[in-house]
Amino acid sequence: MENVKFDWGKLNPLQLGRYAEYLIGMEFVFYGFDVFKAEVDDKGIDLIIRKDSGTPESLPKYYDVQVKSIHASNYIFFPKSKFMPRDNLLAGIVVYFDNQPPRLFLIPSIAWLCPNNLLVNHDYIEKKSEPEWGLNISKKNLPLLEEFCFDKIVEEL
Repeated sequence: MENVKFDWGKLNPLQLGRYAEYLIGMEFVFYGFDVFKAEVDDKGIDLIIRKDSGTPESLPKYYDVQVKSIHASNYIFFPKSKFMPRDNLLAGIVVYFDNQPPRLFLIPSIAWLCPNNLLVNHDYIEKKSEPEWGLNISKKNLPLLEEFCFDKIVEEL
């Protein structure tokens, strides 16, 4: 019997996005974070995560997380009006490859301050589109994306 579990084409973009939010949130729980869902996503924040420092005298660390997912496309963007790079802002990325489990990545927003083939900066001066930070996902850029493997980055938080 054919494995239909990873037939991502059966889900619409809204379903894929919601699945990604739950998946990223639960991965943070697995690593010992408290996870809070934003009730209203008007600031581009899907999750707020909190990690105790481990000592009573140190304050816990908080991060805002914008979750994006991708299937059958190769570009994700974050409007600069809502995604302003800072130390406690993260992009949780879920990539759906057909017939494979979803792949999770975690990109600190400050990584966009040093653009490359993967992480791009589009200001669109005097154009119809709003300025954005972009993520070019392609076979060529997959090695660059692997640097942001969720398991690796979450351990550094």
